[in-house]
Amino acid sequence: MEGGRTLRTRFTVGASIAAMSLLLAGCTSTNGGDETTSGAITVQNCGRTVSLSAPAKAAITLNQGATETALSIGAGEQLIGTAYLDDTIAPQWEQAYNKIPVLAKEFPDRETVITRKPDLLLASYGTAFDEKALGSQDELDALGIATYVSPFACNDKTKRAESSWDAIAGETSDNGVLFGRTDEADAVNERMRDELAAVEASAAGRGKSIFWYDSGTTTPYVGGGKGGPQLIIDAVGARNVFAGIDGNWADGDWESVVRADPDVIVLADASWDTAQAKRTYLENDPVLKNLKAVKAGSFVVLPFSTSTPGPRLIDGAVTVSEQLAKR
Repeated sequence: MEGGRTLRTRFTVGASIAAMSLLLAGCTSTNGGDETTSGAITVQNCGRTVSLSAPAKAAITLNQGATETALSIGAGEQLIGTAYLDDTIAPQWEQAYNKIPVLAKEFPDRETVITRKPDLLLASYGTAFDEKALGSQDELDALGIATYVSPFACNDKTKRAESSWDAIAGETSDNGVLFGRTDEADAVNERMRDELAAVEASAAGRGKSIFWYDSGTTTPYVGGGKGGPQLIIDAVGARNVFAGIDGNWADGDWESVVRADPDVIVLADASWDTAQAKRTYLENDPVLKNLKAVKAGSFVVLPFSTSTPGPRLIDGAVTVSEQLAKR
């Protein structure tokens, strides 16, 4: 992980190049207020071209990450629907979120979405656009509905962005273009840069090994070496015991956890698998209860939504850093 000064420079240059590319392509920007400008928009996403005749005014977000990215840049009034929470919306966006119709607990059905005549659908995971959910992106394009998937979750894995703070900023910037809110997107990215620099400087996890426990008991689902958990662990200066696993999250194994005997266990708190449930399991397993982190109660708890690449990942890094600093 690079230091804050280098990261700032690379973000700034990247943002300038992106802005110039958009201008050359005939894309729009905003005046930084509530009113968006008109004009054709083109964004490259997962090997596809996302095209809109003007900034989205009737978008639907299909996952919490997509919802919070849109809300982070002030696009709540441009959303006509939302769906699929992993836990709870961040307090800073709760008021705006409560004004948006919730279409379904998980993915809404295709008919529900189409009848609302959205101009844009945004998803955190490519599974939103399979036949079990809303249908393919090509089918939706034919209906005049543009679609965007987080670059970290393209259905074609060869098109996926490498997890990095730069790539997270890129997704926020894409949303800024799609909603005509580039100034707001720039402000979100600037906050992330500043907070990341502070987390890296404190290095609260230096010298500590971390087991990132997402879910599962028979086989633990863990934070691997290529996703949001690894970015956070790198930012705090710690070592991920499953850094060698390719991917954002992956199946681990308890034998490796026992051998590593981690200093700290991060517990993701999600609606489908709470942090308390995982802690209870660890404390009652005849072998795992003897891990030094379990015996010492050395747990870090954070919402699952702050472990996924997006505007809340920096909040996850701050949370982990603050909890480590108290140990």
